[in-house]
Amino acid sequence: MLAILWKDLLVELRTKETLASLFLLGTLLLLVLSFAFDPSHPLHEASAPGVLWVAIIFSGTIGINRTLLRERENDCFAGLLLAPIDRGTLFLAKAAVNFILLTVSEMFLVPLFIFFFNLPFLATIARLILIVPLTTLGFAAIATLFSAVSLQTRAREIMLPLLMLPLATPLFLAAVQTTTALLSATPLDQVSHWFKLTVTFDVLFLVVGWLTFEYAVAE
Repeated sequence: MLAILWKDLLVELRTKETLASLFLLGTLLLLVLSFAFDPSHPLHEASAPGVLWVAIIFSGTIGINRTLLRERENDCFAGLLLAPIDRGTLFLAKAAVNFILLTVSEMFLVPLFIFFFNLPFLATIARLILIVPLTTLGFAAIATLFSAVSLQTRAREIMLPLLMLPLATPLFLAAVQTTTALLSATPLDQVSHWFKLTVTFDVLFLVVGWLTFEYAVAE
């Protein structure tokens, strides 16, 4: 698992293809959506949580799809499947890589989000420090699983969001609701049910992905 993790991160460090796509698309989405409302209008502030997660979701969907598509070149993925390792371990390695790449891109996107919506920097970081990684973990798990499924189809770029986003709706709903509450300084105990839903989703799809990845990558 560590060897696969190191290999993927080293390849990304050399090419920077996935990180560049994550950052550029996320920044463009933040920029466009932040100017969708008049900055003086109440809806501008109310739309902030949705804008943040739309930018992360859509940029992340394209970026995660690239990590497995790259393995198809020169039959690299076939080589991985022939390696004497458990397929569940391969899933965990790929999910960990996607989680790390998403987290790195969010380290740049969240400050831009704070700047575009004129939010207090330290206070916003402190409020989002827990919910963003938790949601990213679940997103990486479900996206990695369905990226492997869509890899076997012709319309790979289209199939991933079609397969993944309906099932990921509870995760993103919880993320938006929690972010909205945290940005308005709502006490944590009042959004604990959303946190529990996020953690449950993370555990569920990490386990499901680990158990079913062997069938997801079957020809």
